[in-house]
Amino acid sequence: MPNWTLACSACGHPESQHAPVGLCPSCGQPFLAIFDGAAPSRDALLPRWDMWRYAPALPLVDGETPVSLGEGLTPLTEFPALARLIGVRRLWIKDEGVNPTASFKARGLSAAVTRAKARGVPGLVVPTAGNAGAALAAYAAAAGMQARIYAPGTTPRPILDIVRAMGVDLVTIDGHIGDCGRLSVEYAKETGFFNVATLREPYRAEGNKTLGLELAEQLGWRLPDAIVYPTGGGEGVIGMWKAFHEMRRWGWLDSNARLPQMIVAQAAGCAPLVRALTEGADRATPWENPWTYASGLRVPGPLGDRLVLKTLRESGGDAESATEDEIRDFTARLAHTTGIDAAPEGGAALFVTAKLVRLGRLSADSEVVVYNTGSGASYRA
Repeated sequence: MPNWTLACSACGHPESQHAPVGLCPSCGQPFLAIFDGAAPSRDALLPRWDMWRYAPALPLVDGETPVSLGEGLTPLTEFPALARLIGVRRLWIKDEGVNPTASFKARGLSAAVTRAKARGVPGLVVPTAGNAGAALAAYAAAAGMQARIYAPGTTPRPILDIVRAMGVDLVTIDGHIGDCGRLSVEYAKETGFFNVATLREPYRAEGNKTLGLELAEQLGWRLPDAIVYPTGGGEGVIGMWKAFHEMRRWGWLDSNARLPQMIVAQAAGCAPLVRALTEGADRATPWENPWTYASGLRVPGPLGDRLVLKTLRESGGDAESATEDEIRDFTARLAHTTGIDAAPEGGAALFVTAKLVRLGRLSADSEVVVYNTGSGASYRA
């Protein structure tokens, strides 16, 4: 298994892999895992059919058993009819809604809970717009750990039902995920529970690296021209971009491989990253009065804003938003054209793809992968 250390993503402040880190004590920015030593080989991938197939590229200690519910290895399906409808040469949907707890959040929480359990923390806490709470509830139960989850009262009922079913401590509030985040920080200080909020620890990003590792393997160890990802907190985009650079450095991809344009899809009612990119800013100003029924996009002040914006600029990428009507329309189109029961976040990503093609900001000759990050069933009462 690989050796790794931790380093602040902004100032480079180092920490040991054994440190129970939150944010950087020097500058308040997120830590990321840095892999050193011999490069892992693609030939060392494990003969198992979940995201831990990629254990040689993940933070796992020799002899350690990950906390897993079979997450990852989700379908990547090409849809020529949908490509014609959107106006691109080829288009695939990567369907994360088939993960345990019905979203991509299973990947990050599997990795984060694995490391937290290994460190022996007394419990876990997370703020959630929905799917992260369901994922933490399930993985904490699987690990035999206590957990508290703070969620807005507007979180879709099916997601809250999953959390309750796992027997963890659920607190719903009259507010948004930013308010939940403040309560989670306070609770962690009071109890010693470890806060596994997006990018407040380094391992959810590592789990989300597998979104990119897996995509490359499914495409025969190459990458598409563009990836469109519905983005709230940013962990999916950050994890994939990290994975692409590591694969190229390790020789898993051709050393001259062109990395894809990374494109962020947000909701018009909560689009801090779209606004920041448009204004040429390095950080996103928190969005006032955020609202969208695509609850995973209802993140007014993402902690990972700097890293997402850096990724978009490095990749020659883009960011665009969709109105509520556009999200509903394209979520339905996605289902009617592909048979995928997509979450509204997936509909937002598909709309943004079509809009950027129409505006000439995404080439019609592109090969595009659109991520559907959750299940439509999670949003139906």
